[in-house]
Amino acid sequence: MSINFAIIFVLILLPFVVINSLDVEAQKKSMYLEAQYNAIIDTAAQDAASVLLTNSEQDNEARYESPKNVRVNKEEAARAFFNNLYINFGVIDDPYGQGTIQRYIPAFVVIGYDGYYIYSEQEYLDANGDKALKHVWSQKKPYSYKDKAGNIFSFTLDDYITVYQANSKELKQGYLFEIDPLTSQKFVSPMWVGSSIPLIHDTTNFDNIRRQTIVSLIQSDLEYEINKHNNLVRRYGVSYTFTLPSIDQEEWDNTIDDVGVLAFVQGIPVGTKYYNNFALGGARIIKKQEITGITVNGTKYYYDRSVCKSGVMNHETFISGKEAAANGYHPLSCLNK
Repeated sequence: MSINFAIIFVLILLPFVVINSLDVEAQKKSMYLEAQYNAIIDTAAQDAASVLLTNSEQDNEARYESPKNVRVNKEEAARAFFNNLYINFGVIDDPYGQGTIQRYIPAFVVIGYDGYYIYSEQEYLDANGDKALKHVWSQKKPYSYKDKAGNIFSFTLDDYITVYQANSKELKQGYLFEIDPLTSQKFVSPMWVGSSIPLIHDTTNFDNIRRQTIVSLIQSDLEYEINKHNNLVRRYGVSYTFTLPSIDQEEWDNTIDDVGVLAFVQGIPVGTKYYNNFALGGARIIKKQEITGITVNGTKYYYDRSVCKSGVMNHETFISGKEAAANGYHPLSCLNK
């Protein structure tokens, strides 16, 4: 009798054991796929960042120009990002497969020095007069902020600002801070000392407001674009609901520390779930140090290695003329070299 009960017990438990085993195996496959997708998306974002500064003529201007003030080639960045995805998902020669991949990209953001661009899907009429979707660039969106007094700021990725002063109707622009070459201490530039705008003189809060403004603007636009993407793709049979993923403050700080890209990939089926992630690619990883400091007859000079050549032993290397000047070096003209 006890044997019969044992057999019945085993028969009852067996389906649960089998189902649990299958579920564990499915979870393993899902985790493996997610890890693969993470690697693919990260690589695509870094590839996009690596070409962000290419084929875009950079001004070899202002000696004290910020190294972050560069032109971005957003078209090349987007092309590199999508081509990388097409290759890794095996659809490089499959237009229909590429279209499917594009549905999974609700937004691709290029973060520039004084504004950002969003590459998102829009509806249009194709050659046959049928409605279709394609990614389209937004206009540049400036990092704008308005204080309680009505003063309007246009921020950048550093301390260069353009300010419309409401009381005087005056427009001013320039670097907010300068660096003492002797102490390396930061101080408010003389051009801003006489300003009555509180934020100008609040050196600590300035950077907080600047960062909060940039992050808030990008977040707000991303939420709008992703909601719009939901409405568009639903008409094309996509049932997945796209949402803006949670991004912690440290990742946001890294995102807006320099020019780069921010890509969102969502809705790819992974087992019984859907893939939802984002990737950051920073163009700073490919920047080369171009400014070299030398000492001639006791005087420190700096020059741009991409323009000048010198046989003098190099003493120090910088990423900008501004940094070199802060360390006591003077600009060296190469016109007669």
